[in-house]
Amino acid sequence: MARIDYQTLLDTALKSVVKDALVHAQFNGLGDGTHFYITFRTRDNGVVLPDFLRIRYPDIMTIVLQYSYNNLHVSEKEFGVQLTFDGRPFFIRVPFSALVEFKDPSVDFMLSFQPKPQNAAADNDMELPLEERPDTVPDPGRVVSLDEFRKNRK
Repeated sequence: MARIDYQTLLDTALKSVVKDALVHAQFNGLGDGTHFYITFRTRDNGVVLPDFLRIRYPDIMTIVLQYSYNNLHVSEKEFGVQLTFDGRPFFIRVPFSALVEFKDPSVDFMLSFQPKPQNAAADNDMELPLEERPDTVPDPGRVVSLDEFRKNRK
């Protein structure tokens, strides 16, 4: 019989608190000094960031939702938001599975998560995962010489 993974159950339940807080902000905005610090792993599957931010924050990044955010959209598995960096607006998408920490300092509230390691994602323009097969050697029977094609053309 499989063991019950209580840490995963707890993380899932606590992430629903984050989701509900973000849904509240999506429809009602943030008021009374409320602001969210959201820390996430930038290389998890499904994270969408502009390339310059992924270079600047290769592993972990914290965003702040307070005054200048737009188009907050929350779904069952992720949230997306438009934030301004270097004076320009950019869209960021973060799956709840990538969360490391959520804080609302206005009420001294904080949640920490134990995200499971994932493979690097390719949700930006410059980084594509490479298939590494160091022990794979080409089959000599499948190698085709270009000289054979050149001879046939003459």
